[in-house]
Amino acid sequence: MHILIVEDEAGIVQFLQQGLEEEGYTITSASDGLKGFELTQKNNFDLILLDWMLPKMTGLELCKSIRLKNSHTPILFLTAKDTVQETIEGLKAGANDYIKKPFSFDELLERIKIHFRNQNENQILKLGTIEIDITKHRVLVSDTEVNLTQREFDLLTYLVKNKGKVCTRTQIIEDVWDIHFEYDTGVIDVFMNAIRKKLNLKIEQDYIKTVRGVGYIAND
Repeated sequence: MHILIVEDEAGIVQFLQQGLEEEGYTITSASDGLKGFELTQKNNFDLILLDWMLPKMTGLELCKSIRLKNSHTPILFLTAKDTVQETIEGLKAGANDYIKKPFSFDELLERIKIHFRNQNENQILKLGTIEIDITKHRVLVSDTEVNLTQREFDLLTYLVKNKGKVCTRTQIIEDVWDIHFEYDTGVIDVFMNAIRKKLNLKIEQDYIKTVRGVGYIAND
């Protein structure tokens, strides 16, 4: 799971990153709202931890901007603001949760887990005749089950979650393989060939196209 932290206090970022990485999460961070917004346009995050008071773009403005194009990614505000009105403003802007500073890391971790559980309950992804049941870890093509390996399932799910976006090979290696150093991205093509053979789609049902020299894009 990939979490974005948008926070301008370096100490808090370091504390959160260390704790969350120890729990197995992949972390990306930004120290201002504008950089945070740019990252959300280029990457697919599973959850966003967002400070309210940020330079260049406030957390409230950033939350509203994210929600214009992304209605599903959980957003949790981390802030010292705690009046009822401010809480309402954050929720109206599209936030899913609100935790007051200073906070317990254990409490934050439990809230993150709850949002991931809620997000994954009965989650069905669709791409043309392909249906992916995240919860049951099943892939169907025209109601016929297709057996994929864990890596094949993760790769297909990643592309479908990013439907309509060009996913570069570097992004795929980082987000699906969790590799953040120079690596032969040709392995992605090997897995894609295996997925295509197993899906056994007709030419007119080629929902995942290769973008030569860049990566892949999924479209209905």
